[in-house]
Amino acid sequence: MSEARIGVIGGSGFYQIEGLSDIEELRPDTPYGATSDAIVLGTLAGVRVAFLPRHGVGHRLLPTELPSHANIWALKQLGVERILAISAVGSLRQEMAPYHFVVPDQLIDRTRERSNTFFGDGLVGHISFDEPFCPVVNSVLYDAAEANEAVTVHRGGTLVVVEGPAFSTKAESHLYRSWKADIIGMTALPEAKLAREAEICYGGLALVTDYDVWHETEAPVSADVIIKNMLGGISKGKQVAAAAIAALPAQRDCPCASALSKALITSRDIVPEETKQKLAPIIGRYMPAGVRS
Repeated sequence: MSEARIGVIGGSGFYQIEGLSDIEELRPDTPYGATSDAIVLGTLAGVRVAFLPRHGVGHRLLPTELPSHANIWALKQLGVERILAISAVGSLRQEMAPYHFVVPDQLIDRTRERSNTFFGDGLVGHISFDEPFCPVVNSVLYDAAEANEAVTVHRGGTLVVVEGPAFSTKAESHLYRSWKADIIGMTALPEAKLAREAEICYGGLALVTDYDVWHETEAPVSADVIIKNMLGGISKGKQVAAAAIAALPAQRDCPCASALSKALITSRDIVPEETKQKLAPIIGRYMPAGVRS
C-alpha cells in the first residue's frame, strides 16, 4: 500500500510541488467521495510526501465546495501524520503586509454551510481545540521561514475563516479587526478541525496577498489581486514548505497524536458497525471495526 508521513495541502496558486522523486499519483476512493484532485506522492528530503491541491488543479472548487472530509480521510488512510497547510489570506493589520507570511496559531470560525466533524451516525466525540494548530509543526514552519532571507514572516496570529465566496464588507472587516483578528481566509476550517479529529498534526503557512477592505489607502481586495500576489510569492512558500519537511522530527510527542484518547463518548458496543467501518482509519485504534467488548 502507498504511504506518506507528511501531507502538503496547497492553496490558491499552489497546484504542484517541485523536487519530488519516485512520483505516484493516486485518486483514492473515500466514504465521502473524491478528493479535491489526485494526490501526488513523492519523496522529498528523504521523506515520503503526499501533495494535494486544495481547490483542484486550475482552481475549480469554491471554499464551500471543498471536500475536506474526503481530503483528510484519504491523507489519514495513507499514513499522513502531519499536514502543512498553505493558503492565501488577507491582512487585518498594517504590519502584516502583502507578500509577508504568517504562521497563525488561532482561529475564529465564521463559516455557516460546512459540516465540520467526522462524528455523528451513532458516535459522539468532542475533541479539544483550544490550540487549533500543532505547536511543533508551526514552530518548524516559522523557523524554516525565518531562515529564508527572502521571506518576512510573523509568528502567531488569529485567522478568521469566512464562508465566502464573496469578500467581506467594510463593516465586517472592521469588526474582525476589533476582535483582534490578524488575517482573514476561507479554507482553514473545517480542515483544521477534521485533521485534529483524525489525530493529524496541522500547521499553517499563510501568504498575505492583500489588506482585505478595511485599509483606507489600499484598493479593496479582488480575485485578480489575490492571484497576482499569490503567484508572486508562492515560490517562497514552496521553499519554506520544503525546508520544513526536511526539519520535522521523526517522532511525534504533541497532543495532536492522541486527540481522540479522551474524546470519544459513546460506548463502543452501541456504535453502529457501519460507522466503525467508515471511520476505521480515524478511530480504528480505539474502536476497531468488527470487534465487540
